[in-house]
Amino acid sequence: MAKNAAVDLTIPEDVRENARKGLGLREEYGYGGTEVGEGTAELLAAGGKVTEEQVRHIAQYFPRHAHDNLGETEEQGKPSRGYIAWLLWGGDEGRAWSERAVEALDREA
Repeated sequence: MAKNAAVDLTIPEDVRENARKGLGLREEYGYGGTEVGEGTAELLAAGGKVTEEQVRHIAQYFPRHAHDNLGETEEQGKPSRGYIAWLLWGGDEGRAWSERAVEALDREA
């Protein structure tokens, strides 16, 4: 059996939904996140499994950006840039899932 094969890296549906929502908001408003975030959202929204490297990269996003303006709206009722970016990476559910996966991978190593 391959190293870390016991860790399920299937993208949960709620993470997929958050990524799709983030992509929709980015398209609608023309801002939020980066090209890397957009690519990550496309990966997450597509579903399936991610690699160990990908889930570790996703988990690393959240601590760096937890201080960003994550409020759902800013002035004039529009979503904040930070909120859209957070969703692109899977939102709160993406953070929880990726951190759990990394912890499991580290235990299996």
